[in-house]
Amino acid sequence: MRGGSTRAGRWAVAFIVALAACAVAPSARATEIKVLSAGAVKDIVTELSEAFHRETGHTVVLTTGTAGGIRQKVTAGDPVDVVIVTDTVLAQLATAGLVVDSKADVARTGIGVAVKEGAPKPDISTPDAFKQAILAAKSIVYVDPASGATSGIYFASVLQRLGIADAVKDKTVLWPGGFAAEAVAKGQADLCVHQISEILPVKGVTLVGPLPRDLQKITTYSAALSTRAATPTAARDFIAFVTRPSFKPRFAAAGLDYRE
Repeated sequence: MRGGSTRAGRWAVAFIVALAACAVAPSARATEIKVLSAGAVKDIVTELSEAFHRETGHTVVLTTGTAGGIRQKVTAGDPVDVVIVTDTVLAQLATAGLVVDSKADVARTGIGVAVKEGAPKPDISTPDAFKQAILAAKSIVYVDPASGATSGIYFASVLQRLGIADAVKDKTVLWPGGFAAEAVAKGQADLCVHQISEILPVKGVTLVGPLPRDLQKITTYSAALSTRAATPTAARDFIAFVTRPSFKPRFAAAGLDYRE
């Protein structure tokens, strides 16, 4: 009996040890994923990074910036596992051998116009109406093209196209990066032109609407694996996670599933 009891005790101990090993296994395998992301998708990527951590135990270290800034960071060799940026920049990075030559589309957003909450909404329904709204505004704000911001570079070209770049130069606030609509909320500008996904999170402002179709620029943001990824398996899992179809409604609510 004593021998049988001893064997039973050993089996019980082994069983408990196995259970403990199973309990700690997920955290033992958990890793850190470095993600460089365009600011236009900052809020939703932050939200989904937290959900990914809860589901997998992996921690996402997120750094955001303009498309141009991200390109510079990746080109300079900054540590990164996943890059989420405009498909144009990803194509450039892929050509340079800095990200794998495949991508997963994450979001689409258009450029919109915002005013302070409670302020009259200007007519921006046509290119001419939009032009008149810009000329009538006491001050406008958009992201400084020199920062490498997609919307800033594009909107500067729109002003040239409309022939009013010089006319609005003295009343323009060039935002260094981030949410340009904050200038409107703070009373530093009357009208903001920025990507819709970066207008909606700002409290104290109202989205007037998207640019007229003839002036609109739709930007697709995609994710790709860095060729220098330190955690490629977890990084691929993260890309698969943020592109789940079940998250589409969240992207739409954040202005990141643009449809004309």
